[in-house]
Amino acid sequence: MGRGKIEIQRIDNTIHRLVTYSKRKNGIIRKAKEITVLCDANVSLVVYGSSGKMYEYCSPNTNLTDMLDRYPRLSGNKLWDAKHENLQIEIDRIKKENESMQIELRHLKGEDITSLNYEELIAFEDALENGLTHIREKKDEIPQIMRKHEQVLEEENKHLMYMVQQSEMAAMGDYQADGPFSFRVQPMQPNLHERM
Repeated sequence: MGRGKIEIQRIDNTIHRLVTYSKRKNGIIRKAKEITVLCDANVSLVVYGSSGKMYEYCSPNTNLTDMLDRYPRLSGNKLWDAKHENLQIEIDRIKKENESMQIELRHLKGEDITSLNYEELIAFEDALENGLTHIREKKDEIPQIMRKHEQVLEEENKHLMYMVQQSEMAAMGDYQADGPFSFRVQPMQPNLHERM
């Protein structure tokens, strides 16, 4: 005796709904795999549960992106709205810009310059000359900067030497260093014989 036909409507009991979802999701993924193998069909399946978790299946020799690209061509329906089309246009523009910058960088390195015409070669030569001029100016500034740093370091060295001399003099505190005739001052000591 077979089961009776069930009415298709939302299951109110949360536990029963989750159990039914799990069984039917597994069943539909199994059926997608079977139709792929039995009929040599390309199948893509994406399932989102109420929790937001995604399950997907795609035939072994295809990927979801290829399937999504093929769908609008064959069905005539658009998958993306205008915002996504503008995004794709922007991505394409950035890719082209990146490619042109890569080509320009190779040209500046001296690679692939045979494809350039005379005017483009003149423009690259001018750009390289300007770059060399700026580099030479910067190179000429470096010795001046180094000399300034050297002078600052010499001044700091003199100051530190002076500080070291002063600290040594302070440590020797029993010397009087007022002039060229420095002498040692002996502290007064009591006569040791008087205590006996």
